[in-house]
Amino acid sequence: MSSRIAQIRLVSSHPEVYEPCDDSFALVDALLADRKNLLEHQPTLCLELGCGSGYVITSLALIVGQEAHYIATDINPHAVRVTRETLEAHGVHAELITTNIASGLQKRLAGLVDVIVVNPPYVPTPEDEVGHEGIASAWAGGENGRSVIDKILPVADNLLSEKGWLYMVTLTENNPSEICLQMKEKGYASRIIVQRLTEEENLQIIKFWRDFDSQLEAKGMVANKTVSSRVMESLLSQFHIMPFLRGSNKQQ
Repeated sequence: MSSRIAQIRLVSSHPEVYEPCDDSFALVDALLADRKNLLEHQPTLCLELGCGSGYVITSLALIVGQEAHYIATDINPHAVRVTRETLEAHGVHAELITTNIASGLQKRLAGLVDVIVVNPPYVPTPEDEVGHEGIASAWAGGENGRSVIDKILPVADNLLSEKGWLYMVTLTENNPSEICLQMKEKGYASRIIVQRLTEEENLQIIKFWRDFDSQLEAKGMVANKTVSSRVMESLLSQFHIMPFLRGSNKQQ
């Protein structure tokens, strides 16, 4: 299978569509870093929430191959058109849907998605900027940049299959250790695949997967209504300011 990724010169654009930037590149780099695991995973259904220019979903299709089925959503209709053009320019295909996150798809896709990728609107902004039409919807994340992220997490939990993986971009200001804890309470393990320090941001690409041990711990958390110091130390230990940190392929 090909290990190529989308070529920037073939990525379509529009004034109201977010172009590939450091966060997009970091997410694709994380997929490349985890390529061996992805190929062994053999996903049958992959989904991108918020496809923008199509750079990420196209790269994922090129990495994994067309044996899988791909779906991409975006609230911005211009992004859906641009993504279609980007896919066509690279000779790959995905089902494209104009919708907010996965609205209207949750019953159809519940428990079926093996890989979800998402570069959410994570920039801290006033709440009234969240969900605006056009390009602003690509970055406006509300208080702590968490408004959209906190809506995506339960949707991902509903859509992911038993072997499902979620790759998500976060910013340090989003409090990613708290995000990991929330997902742990739902029975997910997590690790940072790529951490990147740019001139303006400290980005983490976090991978989540359903984990039996985490599910048992999650039940213990619910029963005790407390979080052990060991769990918190494990989560916090991952989040250091270390540019270009990559995880080992020996893990999930």
